[in-house]
Amino acid sequence: MKLIYGIKDKPKFGQMIVFAIQQLLAIMAATLVVPVITNGSFLSDGATHPTMDPAAALFGAGVGTLVYVLFTKASSPVFLGSSFAFLGSMAAAFAGASTVALGYLGLIIGAILAGLVYVVISILVKAVGVGWLNKLMPAVVIGPTVAIIGLSLAANAIGDLQTGGVKDESGNAVAAVLICVLVGIVTLIVTTVCSTFGKKMVKLIPFIIGILAGYAVATVFTVIGNAAGIDALKVVSFSSFGSLVDGGVGLHTVIHLPDFTFLSAFGAFGELSGSYLGAIALAYIPVAFVVFAEHVADHKNISSIIEKDLLDDPGLSRTLLGDGVGSMAGAFFGGCPNTTYGESIACVAITGNASVATIITTAVLAIIVSFFAPFVAFVNSIPSCVMGGVCIALYGFIAVSGLKMVQKVDLEENRNLFVVSTILVCGIGGLSLNFGAVTITSIATALILGIIVNQILGVKGKK
Repeated sequence: MKLIYGIKDKPKFGQMIVFAIQQLLAIMAATLVVPVITNGSFLSDGATHPTMDPAAALFGAGVGTLVYVLFTKASSPVFLGSSFAFLGSMAAAFAGASTVALGYLGLIIGAILAGLVYVVISILVKAVGVGWLNKLMPAVVIGPTVAIIGLSLAANAIGDLQTGGVKDESGNAVAAVLICVLVGIVTLIVTTVCSTFGKKMVKLIPFIIGILAGYAVATVFTVIGNAAGIDALKVVSFSSFGSLVDGGVGLHTVIHLPDFTFLSAFGAFGELSGSYLGAIALAYIPVAFVVFAEHVADHKNISSIIEKDLLDDPGLSRTLLGDGVGSMAGAFFGGCPNTTYGESIACVAITGNASVATIITTAVLAIIVSFFAPFVAFVNSIPSCVMGGVCIALYGFIAVSGLKMVQKVDLEENRNLFVVSTILVCGIGGLSLNFGAVTITSIATALILGIIVNQILGVKGKK
């Protein structure tokens, strides 16, 4: 699609704030949920349950993105958010620690080790260039890999689409599935109509309008449900707003001070042991190599959208450094290593806004709102079905971006057909491999198998 704002373009200040809010809404749900999932981890003795602050993770994502922008010379419109790939690694850091403080320190050490993997690969890429990578991952390999990044998230989007925000005592949503789906479909339709037929500003902020429309419909159902005592209509939970005034109205109602990871880890250095460091290294370093493959796929994807090869300019060495060091910074503050976000890339594709200035503003806004309790409460109150409607478009665009790359491939040739088929089936089928504490995700497995099949058939074809 034609970009409305290019990489170097700077929208007017007021517009840029609105665009930044949209980017933030696109990435915020996933960024906040990673620490929530990790909070379910526990120490080996089961005595103490660690907690990670989602607001601190949001702060870390903002800082990590600014680091990324710095290393890439403000030439790549990508936002970094909390990485799902390291969920097992973070759980291992807590499970192997003798105290909560050591567990938090393990999160930081693990992120540093993972980031150093990126630094080492960056140095190698700087020395030998990226020609080998383009040969290893041509369009026939990288296209279907990008497609399965979006398709692998399809189940998450549909699961959210059918779920409301009000839970019973067992933690199950009380709203009827049909009501939730209706709310999500309203969100999706409003988003797509605004993006397709909207004029000027409306076309640039379809997600904000879609989310607000879905939230409004969900609120109407919830008000009716509360008045009539019908649980099936209760879609929106306003408990996050209620927690703001617990204990009365005061400064805490407006300002939230994030619980930064480095503060919780302070003083735990004396508890470090060689065995714990080895366990952390084993939990984090292999995953970093897996995420490297997704890093390449994401940058190939955004390159096709903005029609500029980011692996050449600013260069893969710089994007890797930005991602690696940004990941370290994110974990230092929020505990979660960062990674490039497909939701952010899809947002760029759908809105035609590739302005890096917007990404910078989004990062700064993420840092600011992590302290602003009402905004965090509002985001937490957005029901899953609303975000599910948005994510149908976001994840779908990621998949379609990959399929557009495949358009350039001759699928009449069996060699190409087998490579694409292998990647799609293994990726969508969820073929992940476990080696002890290390898990190779289905996307990485599919990519590796695709590379192997392509190399075998490619060599054979040249004889």
